[in-house]
Amino acid sequence: MTALPRNVPSSTQLLAVHWLRSSYSTGANNCVETARPALGPWAGLLAVRDSKAPSGPALLFSPESWAGFTAHL
Repeated sequence: MTALPRNVPSSTQLLAVHWLRSSYSTGANNCVETARPALGPWAGLLAVRDSKAPSGPALLFSPESWAGFTAHL
């Protein structure tokens, strides 16, 4: 079994996702958005993209990795 890539070249490849952004966002599209893909090979991972480029790449994290990252912020 090969490991899944940790990014996708276009976040539009992630189907049936609902992108969320922080309630602290100013609405100026200068933040990150997150989503949890429920379908396909990326189900269960956390996707992160730049709100200024919604069809651009998305990074993928395991829930544990994301929790560790945000705990250190």
